[in-house]
Amino acid sequence: MFSKDTYVQRRAKLMEEVGSGLILLPGNIDVPYNYPDNIYHFRQDSTFRYYCGLDVPGLIAVLDADTREEYLFGNDVDIDDIIWTGPMPTIKEMAAQVGIEKSGALTEVRPLIIKSSGKRSIHYLPPYRSSIKAKLNDLLGISYDEIIEGASMPLRLAVIKQRNKKEVQEIAEIDKAFEIGYKMHTTAIQLCREGMSEQFIAGQMEGIALSYGAGLSFPTILTQHGEVLHNHKPTGILQNGKLMLVDAGAENNEGYCSDHTRTTPVSGKFDARQRDVYQIVVDAHDYALTVARPGNTWKQVHIDTCKVLAQGLKNIGLMKGDIDEAVAAGAHALFMPHGLGHMMGMDVHDMENIGQQYVGYDDEVRPSTQFGLASLRMGRKLEEGFVITDEPGIYFIPDLIDLWRSQNLHTDFLNYDAIEKYKDFGGIRIEDDVIITADGSRFSGDGKLVPYQIDELEEYMANRN
Repeated sequence: MFSKDTYVQRRAKLMEEVGSGLILLPGNIDVPYNYPDNIYHFRQDSTFRYYCGLDVPGLIAVLDADTREEYLFGNDVDIDDIIWTGPMPTIKEMAAQVGIEKSGALTEVRPLIIKSSGKRSIHYLPPYRSSIKAKLNDLLGISYDEIIEGASMPLRLAVIKQRNKKEVQEIAEIDKAFEIGYKMHTTAIQLCREGMSEQFIAGQMEGIALSYGAGLSFPTILTQHGEVLHNHKPTGILQNGKLMLVDAGAENNEGYCSDHTRTTPVSGKFDARQRDVYQIVVDAHDYALTVARPGNTWKQVHIDTCKVLAQGLKNIGLMKGDIDEAVAAGAHALFMPHGLGHMMGMDVHDMENIGQQYVGYDDEVRPSTQFGLASLRMGRKLEEGFVITDEPGIYFIPDLIDLWRSQNLHTDFLNYDAIEKYKDFGGIRIEDDVIITADGSRFSGDGKLVPYQIDELEEYMANRN
C-alpha cells in the first residue's frame, strides 16, 4: 500500500470531479475454483484498490460527493474464520488504515443507498464480474440489463482522468514490475532451444511471476505460431528454423503491471529471411520512442510507425508504391492488423473494463473503423505520466493473405507473389512499455531492456548456460 494520504487525496479528487451523488466502489470477492472452499487466486478490483488500497475480498466503499463523507463496508471475521485464516483486522481498523472514518457491515450499505434513491445520482462503474452485477442488483433493485445501462458516465470519466496520469510512486511500481518481467523474458530466452516444450518455458515464466510478485498480468502467449496474435496454447515443441514469440508480463505486489514481447530464433541465429523482417520490427519499435512525447497523439505515432514498417517491407519486395498512400489506405494492415499499443498501469489493458473508447480516446481524437487502425486501443494526445505499450509486429497470416488476394485488395501496394512465399514464416512482435516524461519518453526499466537487437540477442543466446 501507499501512504494513507495518497488514498485520502485520490478520493477527495474523485468526489470533487464527480460533483454530487453517492459513489459506489465495490471490491471483488473470492471466486470458487471447483468447490466453495477451493478458490482462484484473489485479484482485487483495480479501481477499488486505487482509491482504497486494500487487497482484501468482500469490501465496498461508498463516497458521498455532497457531504464528503466516506464509508467502508464489509463483514468482520468470526472465530470460525479465524481458525482457518488467523486473526484479521476489523473493518474499522482497515478503514482507518486508508483514512476512512465511517465503517460498517455489508447489511448497512442498502439503507444508505435507499436514503438517496430518487433524490441524488448513484454512481458506479460498469461491472465486469457477475458477482458485482449481483451485488448491484441487490443494492439498487434494478435488473442486470439496467445495471449495465445505468453505469455512470461522470464517474467513468473522472476515474479515467485520474488513473490515466500515473503518479511518481506509480511509475516506480511499474519499473518494479519491469524487473519481474525482465527475469521472465531472459529466462525464456535462456531456455529457448530445439526440443524444449513451449509449456515448460511458459510454466517457468509463471513461476517467476509468482515468486517475485502477484503473478501474471495476463495469460502468457508463448508460441512458434506468432501469426496467431493471441495464441494462449503453449503445446508445441521448439524446432530449429522457427521463431519463438513470447508476450508476457507480471503484476507486482502493489498491483502494477508489465507487458513485454520478444521473438527469439530457436536455433540461436536468425536466418537471412528472418533477419530482414525482424530488423524492420526493431526499427519500428525504436522509432516510436523518438516521437512519443507530450502533445503528440498516439494515433499519429501509430501511423508514422506503420510507415516505417511499410517502407521496410517495400525494401524487401513485399510492398510497393507510395508508402504514405499505402498506409493511408490500410494496405500495411495485412502484416500488422493490430494497434501499436494500449494504456497500461494497474491493469495490463488499463481500465478497459470502464470502456477503452473513453480511456484511449477523447473528443479530439476518435477511433477509426479502418481494418487494423480500428484495433488501436489508444489514440489520444499524450501527456506526462501516461504509460503505453510500444508493440509493432509483422505477421504472415495465411488465411488473411488468401482472403485479400482473392478480393484483389490493395494490389497497387502489395506484391502477392512475393508474399505467398512467406506464408510459412509465422510472426514477429517486439514490445516494451513507454513512460511519457515531461519532454519525451523512456522505456520502463530506466535503460535496462530485455535483449532484442539482433547482434545483442544472438550473442546473449550464444553465451547462455
